[in-house]
Amino acid sequence: MGSSWNRVSMAVLVGLVVNSLVAVAFAGDFYQEFDLTWGDNRGKIFNGGKLLSLSLDKVSGSGFQSKKEYLFGRIDMQLKLVAGNSAGTVTAYYLSSQGPTHDEIDFEFLGNLSGDPYILHTNVFTQGQGNREQQFYLWFDPTRNFHTYSIIWKPQHIIFLVDNIPIRVFKNAESVGVPFPKNQPMRIYSSLWNADDWATRGGLVKTDWTKAPFTAYYRNFNANACTWSGSAASCASTNSISDAAWETNGLDAPGRRRLRWVQKYFMIYNYCTDLKRFPQGVPPECKRPRF
Repeated sequence: MGSSWNRVSMAVLVGLVVNSLVAVAFAGDFYQEFDLTWGDNRGKIFNGGKLLSLSLDKVSGSGFQSKKEYLFGRIDMQLKLVAGNSAGTVTAYYLSSQGPTHDEIDFEFLGNLSGDPYILHTNVFTQGQGNREQQFYLWFDPTRNFHTYSIIWKPQHIIFLVDNIPIRVFKNAESVGVPFPKNQPMRIYSSLWNADDWATRGGLVKTDWTKAPFTAYYRNFNANACTWSGSAASCASTNSISDAAWETNGLDAPGRRRLRWVQKYFMIYNYCTDLKRFPQGVPPECKRPRF
């Protein structure tokens, strides 16, 4: 990561971050919007519903889910990840439907030894099939402060953003036979759990339970999205959901520059370039323009 960082001038970074800042009206109340679903008392809501924490110890992790289901829109959440030696832990934050042919849009934060960077793992499942992983380092320490992680989900594309900087675009490629999540409403989920059989260096580094409990924090949830009411017709039009035209029409020129910057300097794995994994040829969506 150090060599990548050295190749990026601070002036470019500051410019990207400043240009990416937008005024978002965060209004989520965790008491009203979410249920703590597992982990006994390891998940907590406090500060009048404005802050939520999940904890992991040797007995159990914890998790929550949204009360509502959504079909298309923008979801924002600010997270501060497990600090210190987080090796073996995974903090997952994602959208998902249910059933064997479920759709899913994933952020997963893979912990690491103190001083080593987190890995941000992204994936898209359609009709129960995933295997569309892209992984990134972050250009900041995600344990020191809260940062905003967003998913824009529209019929045309899915965009993953970090502090409003796009890091990944998954375009609708139904025209070449690739299923796209557009019919199943999804809930928001998050969990903190032990995955030391694979999460850090392929399972070589195990969770240090002397550092437990491990805790991640959440605040400033916002859903600028269509709430599912039992009918796809209720979410057929998404034009009124957002004021940002590129959220419907695709990235504008500054958005494409930010995406290229992230993918050039901070992407560490892309399934579309893994020829050993796909010796017969990469999936068809990988043959289309990325930007």
